[in-house]
Amino acid sequence: MASARATTAAVEDAATHVASASTSTWDRISNWASDNKAAAWTIAGVTVVVAGGSVYYLTRPASAQESSSEKKPAKKSKKKSAKKDAEKAAEEGAAQAKSAPKAAAVEEQSDDLPEITEESVGSLSEQQRKDYAAKLKAAGNKAYGSKDYNRAIDLYGQAILCKADAVFYSNRAACWNAMSNWTKVIEDTTAAISIDPEYIKALNRRANAYEQEGRFSEALLDYTASCIIDQFRNDASAQAVERLLKKVAEVKAKSIMEGKDKKLPSPTFVSNYLQSFRDNGLPEGLEETADLPEGSGKDLLRKGLKAIKLRTGEGYTEAAESFEKAIEAGGLDKSEALAYNMRGTFRYLRGDGDSALADLNKSLELDPALVQSYVKRASMHLEQTKRDEAARDFELAIEHNPNDPDIFYHRAQLHFILSEFSMAATDYQKSIDLDSQFIFSHIQLGVTQYKMGSIASSMATFRRCIKNFGDKSDVYNYYGELLLDQQKYQEAVEKFETAVEMEKKIVGEKGGGMNVLPLINKALALFQWKQDFSAAEDLCQKALIIDPECDIAVATMAQLLLQQGKVTDALKYFERAAELSRTEGEIVNALSYAEATRTQLEVQEKYPQLASRLQGMGGPPPPGMR
Repeated sequence: MASARATTAAVEDAATHVASASTSTWDRISNWASDNKAAAWTIAGVTVVVAGGSVYYLTRPASAQESSSEKKPAKKSKKKSAKKDAEKAAEEGAAQAKSAPKAAAVEEQSDDLPEITEESVGSLSEQQRKDYAAKLKAAGNKAYGSKDYNRAIDLYGQAILCKADAVFYSNRAACWNAMSNWTKVIEDTTAAISIDPEYIKALNRRANAYEQEGRFSEALLDYTASCIIDQFRNDASAQAVERLLKKVAEVKAKSIMEGKDKKLPSPTFVSNYLQSFRDNGLPEGLEETADLPEGSGKDLLRKGLKAIKLRTGEGYTEAAESFEKAIEAGGLDKSEALAYNMRGTFRYLRGDGDSALADLNKSLELDPALVQSYVKRASMHLEQTKRDEAARDFELAIEHNPNDPDIFYHRAQLHFILSEFSMAATDYQKSIDLDSQFIFSHIQLGVTQYKMGSIASSMATFRRCIKNFGDKSDVYNYYGELLLDQQKYQEAVEKFETAVEMEKKIVGEKGGGMNVLPLINKALALFQWKQDFSAAEDLCQKALIIDPECDIAVATMAQLLLQQGKVTDALKYFERAAELSRTEGEIVNALSYAEATRTQLEVQEKYPQLASRLQGMGGPPPPGMR
């Protein structure tokens, strides 16, 4: 079902007016990963991006105690590793409490600290080096606690000359961190990590420094390694991973958008957008019986409107070209506003927002009563998160025609995205009252009731839909989604199969394209229910044969590959999903998955010792949605 979750907000805003079709499937993909982060990494390295959340900066220690207790030992499986961790913890703990006798003795002797240089250290015995290192470290901690960072840096540096200890390097990095010297932070934490690759505090500190310098991919890699070592128990680090995934994806998305060709998205997307408006047939003057001169503006406009009915990529391309040519040819008379409306619609679908908005404004200038132009403009405003402007367009539309069902249906979609479910239900019902034959108002009312927790009412609404619109595949597809959400797998699969068969029948009888969403939903259901990867992949492949540019099918295939540990193949599919995405928000969403996948591969390459740790976190997630 559609959802207002932050993890899919970008896709939802873009597809609100697509009858929530593509959104619903993206939700199912996204929600699983969001609810099972650790398991997702175990299987494939997927972490869902969050849209909000405050920026996390590693908090520098406020006292010498915190600085000297940097290392949180990771759980080891070998006795030798456990012993090593215990020894290091004991060593660090010895300097934590100022009231401890040994620490007090060291402080009393701080004025008599030796001055260690590269030349003098060579004359010291191993025991002397160890003793001096402990004294210098304790003095460094004291200086750090007093915020005398330069003094602390010098003392830690001398301690390092005596003993190249990961903690000493990390403590000195804490000083550089307090002074915002990110280059030095990176140098010292890198030295610490080279000594102890699983030093979580050093990884987090270096990640923070990378982020401060805008090196987001490197920061993401370190935070990810930290999360795996700590088994995702540190919420701050996990949130940092999500935040950086978004940042990395946003940078790459801007680059993709700059070089992206303006073209129509998949037929599945276009079909679902167009069918969210009621079909009122050919307008007056453009009827089939009207004798229009070949190549005239009106003839081209009619050809475009008829080509839409094909529901194929070729048909939509022909329609877009016809609307362009119709305006160029002119002589449209009363149909000119509609021509600009339709050209703006297809420009919008191509991702050419500025031109689309200009066309819709022109349409309204020619005919202020063409309320569909207000509704479409509201959708554009909503996609740009301009919710006040969107609300104003709906108000203007109602002023011109308070009895147009499309207005209330699409305004309900706005409320739905904002999680204003009660208001959404009211508008869906208003749309139904004005036109009881528009199927999507009924479907979305049922979905909204479900979101409100009125499961019985929702199921009753869908049963009525099946009774009144039993020949429409969309009813079975959406009903199946609600059943799947309740983990009623057998019933859900049956509904998806019915939807698929009905789509085949429609194509056989009327020609045109097939809606592939029931195929994708069935694939997800079989995966969740039986972990039947083979059948699920086969269904996705069929969907891609029918609609090769369906980004939802591509993303679903990527997820299925991830579940099987085929990370490299999955990465290719996620990158393909980003290429197919229409808006920057959609690209960011797809790239976030791609970057999570890529990062896991890099973690395993850079930190090979974590591969077994990753696999040991747990098995596949439980089937079904939470």
